[in-house]
Amino acid sequence: MDDRIGEIYLSAAELAARVRELGAEIGRDYEGREPVLVGSLKASLVFVADLSRALPILHALDFVELAGYGSAQMGGHEQIRVLKDLDLDVRGRDVLIVEDVIDTGLTLNYLVRAFELREPSSVSVVTLLDRPYRRLVDDLPVRYVGFVVPDELFVGYGFDLDERYRELPDLRLLRLAGQVDSAAQV
Repeated sequence: MDDRIGEIYLSAAELAARVRELGAEIGRDYEGREPVLVGSLKASLVFVADLSRALPILHALDFVELAGYGSAQMGGHEQIRVLKDLDLDVRGRDVLIVEDVIDTGLTLNYLVRAFELREPSSVSVVTLLDRPYRRLVDDLPVRYVGFVVPDELFVGYGFDLDERYRELPDLRLLRLAGQVDSAAQV
């Protein structure tokens, strides 16, 4: 395996237990309704699949894929480009955006605002990982949080390293170049 892949941060069992808890909580909150789960590709794919199976209620499933660009070219202001939009009409529906991780909230803010223009009944967010201390946007409808995590990079459980290792069942720490060198010396 790649030297940059570090120790397990969250085990497969811990992830599965928390996803079951989130599924039960969402099921209670949306009882009698049929929300649309919107997974943000690609890292949320594993989480949204597990969450979908954990939900005890009927629900629809759709995906979006966004890409940021232009931060250096635009004077530090990142622009967002939609690579894949929804296939479903969400007008009058409860939308539950499923995120892998929320940092600054800028991309999520764009997504929430774009969905609100489509006149859903409601828009809420469930995220596997949250870093609220990095938030630049305060009014995000984050309703469900799997884990609050430190400012680390992760791989596994849908998170990738150069489009590899998404299939790892655990969430592992990702070591940066300097960390790999020092770890090899220990």
